[in-house]
Amino acid sequence: MRVKFILPALVEAKSPLWRPIKYSLFPPLGLATLAAFLSPDDEAELVDDHVELLRTDDAPDLVVIQVYITNAYRAYALADRYRAKGCFVALGGLHVTALPEEAARHADAIFIGPGEQTFPRFLDDFRSGCPQPRYVSTGGRTIERLPPIRRDLIKRERYLVPNSIVVTRGCPQHCDFCYKDAFFGGGRSFYTQRVDEALAEIERLPGRHLYFLDDHLLGNPQFAESLFAGMRGMGRLFQGAATVDSVLRGDLIERAAEAGLRSLFVGFETFSPANLRASNKKQNLARDYQAVARRLSDLGIMINGSFVFGMDDDGLDVFDRTVDWAVRAGITTATFHIQTPYPGTRLHAELARQGRITSDNWDEYDTRHVVYRPAKLTPAALKAGYDRAYRDFYRWRNIARGAATHGTVKHRAKHFFYASGWKKFESLWDVAIKARRLGAMTPLLEAVLSKVSAGKTTPVAAPPERGLTPAPTSPS
Repeated sequence: MRVKFILPALVEAKSPLWRPIKYSLFPPLGLATLAAFLSPDDEAELVDDHVELLRTDDAPDLVVIQVYITNAYRAYALADRYRAKGCFVALGGLHVTALPEEAARHADAIFIGPGEQTFPRFLDDFRSGCPQPRYVSTGGRTIERLPPIRRDLIKRERYLVPNSIVVTRGCPQHCDFCYKDAFFGGGRSFYTQRVDEALAEIERLPGRHLYFLDDHLLGNPQFAESLFAGMRGMGRLFQGAATVDSVLRGDLIERAAEAGLRSLFVGFETFSPANLRASNKKQNLARDYQAVARRLSDLGIMINGSFVFGMDDDGLDVFDRTVDWAVRAGITTATFHIQTPYPGTRLHAELARQGRITSDNWDEYDTRHVVYRPAKLTPAALKAGYDRAYRDFYRWRNIARGAATHGTVKHRAKHFFYASGWKKFESLWDVAIKARRLGAMTPLLEAVLSKVSAGKTTPVAAPPERGLTPAPTSPS
């Protein structure tokens, strides 16, 4: 059987003039995971439309396409093209789970929820000639004892971070704006791999650098503690994501640093307690963001802070206040978002009930466009403030100010070169992408992520008045 796995690209990722580095960071692990369930005599091809030419002049027996909201239209067009040739097309992913009826119009079979349990069942049905139109993931979810990911299908040289890995699925939190609850509805929403299997997968990856793509690497403290214990002595440098409360709780973040954690994505999102309560982001309530930044900086861990603009308690001052705090707190890189009500989320349901959704053009659901009516801002003011926040945070002066908050010369240098390399030299990344030389950048990335000795971080005051109130006692 000939099977083609496709990750369709966004329009801007295919531009011959400019290809942002973010589309060349990670290979499509989800599709490579599904490919592992094929038989040894099956022919498999994995095409990431972001980084390579996608040819459609072939006619495989089975085409499997991963759909998320901002590639939905291209995914549907590709699906229709292959179906017209008589190929069997299966669609899965976040957007399919959120809007199954829409996706079903373009597919012979759709997958709702994670596919580790449903895809093998589908393959059995397909081989026997009786595939079902819909496969729904509910009970029995696990990522234990899965066959090894088909990394042989991944074109490593086309990614800055080919050593990406996932050791948990989902997230234990339930934020109203997150796709996760819809995707994992009907079954377990957070579960882990076996520690020995995770360590074996890490051992198989060449080089030193790893990137954990897990939504919340510290979400299961017992699993994370065992994982970090097993990683000590491996000489790895890794990046990942975690929540504000998990950084402050216990000594797990110290264990992660000892195992090689050098950069962490942290969802600060908003300084407004009203926004946090409204979005059900309880894990951030009564938490001291300043303490999070200080603890990570003192461990030599760079911070990629995530911030959302346009929540109902946000006024015109939110942009400047957020940027100012992020710079003074020593946040290395910042990812700003315009609040986006993804279909299938509680946020979308509530805004739709209020009649505030203004666009159902999925291309605009990229957290860079305003697709709803904000409560205290005009759409134009929200878009302008978002754009200004990016410009201001990545000004040379602010990059230098942020770097100066750290306690050692090495950490200051790391901050400066990482932040400026990410945003100030995008044209050089474009050259490396087109020349297919991203692999040559890995030693530079590893050098920037090298260990920093402990140093005292410059204190930073919390945002005034409407800022998040620090916890009155030390978090447990």
